[in-house]
Amino acid sequence: MSEPVVLSHYQARPALAAWAAGTRALALSLDLGLSAVGVALEDGGVRLPDGALLGWAALEAIADDENGCYAVWAGEPTKIARFSPATNRLISLMPTAGAPTMLLSGIPMHRIKGTDPMRDTRAKIAALGPVWGQVLDTATGLGYTAIAAAETAAQVVTIELDPAVLAVCRQNPWSRALFGNPRIEQLEGDAAAIVPTLGSGRFDCIIHDPPTFSLAGELYSAAFYGALLGVLRPGGRLFHYIGNPERRSGRNVTRGVIERLQRVGFRRVARRPQAFGVVAVH
Repeated sequence: MSEPVVLSHYQARPALAAWAAGTRALALSLDLGLSAVGVALEDGGVRLPDGALLGWAALEAIADDENGCYAVWAGEPTKIARFSPATNRLISLMPTAGAPTMLLSGIPMHRIKGTDPMRDTRAKIAALGPVWGQVLDTATGLGYTAIAAAETAAQVVTIELDPAVLAVCRQNPWSRALFGNPRIEQLEGDAAAIVPTLGSGRFDCIIHDPPTFSLAGELYSAAFYGALLGVLRPGGRLFHYIGNPERRSGRNVTRGVIERLQRVGFRRVARRPQAFGVVAVH
């Protein structure tokens, strides 16, 4: 099956403006900004490369939705969103000027103010330091962390709790490398249950980027930190994303995280405010 066209208001609005200006051909991205192809603008709408016609009314609806991304099959757009029976939450793909982010119960899973999800991911990788060897990514999400880590790591093991998240991820053009890179191994299930089974001292680096404390408090517990310590080799490094350290909630969560990491045996625990997290060493 070929990949669908995926559009947001970032692509729909220029197409509408071009048609209003009398333009009959346009270089348009059909994969949320990753690339652009030539399309014809006709009385009925945009003629897509597969021959389907995406009507102007459908494009106007996409243009009006600043928080939605749409997969287009045979000229018919469908919003990329899933309700998760596992978590009782709505999961959707939200566009940005760069890579999209995921909304989990309306909460963006990446920083988007003054940055974008891919730059946010790169900041986390940079805070950890050189990424090499065996890497554990505790929360797949849209897969950006696993994809970036796999550029230099020998293997990345990434864990995702929710099948609905992976369903949204599969429709995101920016996540495609997650499913095609042989250095990425995907595991599905509860990280708290899976991590202790992964082998003592197996990993050289861990990137722990969980949902917010209010959504996944168990992934901030001393018990889970102890499990992370167990699968990290001596001298291995952990990056733990927490949230904005300038906010009161972020400061409070950070203090608790540092105390629990130290209590279970991590050392050299240090804040990395530029990446909204902390680093620690086995």
